[in-house]
Amino acid sequence: MAAGGVNRKISAASARAHTRKPIKKSSFPLGILRTALAVLLIGFIAWAYQAIRPPPPKICGSPDGPHITAPRIKLRDGRHLAYQEHGVPKDAAKNKIIYVHGFDSCRHDAVVAKTLSPDVVEDLGVYIASFDRPGYGESDPDPNLTAKSLALDIEELADKLGLGSKFYIAGFSLGGQAVWGCLKYIPKRLAGAVLIAPAINYWWPGLPINLTSEVFYKQKLQDQWALRVAHYTPWLTYWWNTQQWFPSSSLIAGSIDVLSSQDIELLSTRSDRQSYKAQVRQQGEYETIHRDLNVGFGNWEFSPLDLENPFPNNEGSVHLWQGVEDLLVPFEVQRYIAEKLPWIHYHELQGAGHLFPHANGMADAIIKSLLLGK
Repeated sequence: MAAGGVNRKISAASARAHTRKPIKKSSFPLGILRTALAVLLIGFIAWAYQAIRPPPPKICGSPDGPHITAPRIKLRDGRHLAYQEHGVPKDAAKNKIIYVHGFDSCRHDAVVAKTLSPDVVEDLGVYIASFDRPGYGESDPDPNLTAKSLALDIEELADKLGLGSKFYIAGFSLGGQAVWGCLKYIPKRLAGAVLIAPAINYWWPGLPINLTSEVFYKQKLQDQWALRVAHYTPWLTYWWNTQQWFPSSSLIAGSIDVLSSQDIELLSTRSDRQSYKAQVRQQGEYETIHRDLNVGFGNWEFSPLDLENPFPNNEGSVHLWQGVEDLLVPFEVQRYIAEKLPWIHYHELQGAGHLFPHANGMADAIIKSLLLGK
């Protein structure tokens, strides 16, 4: 070692520290990034809220709503029900019937009234009142609609029309579910009931899971999802059936893929529907077809399988008519329900689809079986 020299030892870590390049600070302030992400999140939430929130209904008779053209009654809560009368004059009637229309329909779609032969009408003294279910046609929407509230609406309609202590009830398709509600909540007001291809809820307690699963998965995939959304996330029903990313309900879209060969043939018998079709959803799609899905396929307060015979002394009868080729309502489930409720008179029609009530002579057969027990 040279005299006066300094012996310096440099560690490997120190050497790396001296040779490491300095870290450059981001030129984009972290605060601005956080603010931008927050704005994007708030914007997305606002968009999503608007997307899933249905527009307000256009109430009939309001300044911006459709005109009132039909006779209406005022209900206990201030709402109105629009109705139409068919058959013999009410005061001369021997048999008074209230008819409940199906999905995406109105009071004008009273098939049993429109196709019932004049001879049957006169011979049996038949009077039929059809009405717009809440939200449809010219009836006010019911934001609290349930199977029970609809049954009470029907009872009040009968009272306001002066139909007497007892009347008959008939319902087609989704309107058939209203008949189940009447059998549950106002059985003592009924002289008889008929369910015509009534829609079934795949989540009714008491239905075998293997049966409901089998028929549920026979539907088109888009219809399976439309019902799942209505059942599990009803607050998304409006968005699901108005968004453009995925196919929504084929029934809402008017697809003929859900119709049987007989149904397609019978479409020509409904040509007059074009004259009033615009009235059906005139108060808004959410208050009509979307609410129908939520109520019809949501969680019910009861199961039809738990009902008791409303006519234990045979003072009346309950009938259920179903087509085997119906692609909308599975006959297998109707058959099971009829087996579990032996007091129901079950009429299963081979080769018939969902629109079989429009076939020639069917209305006569349905009404005669209801009124005469044939």
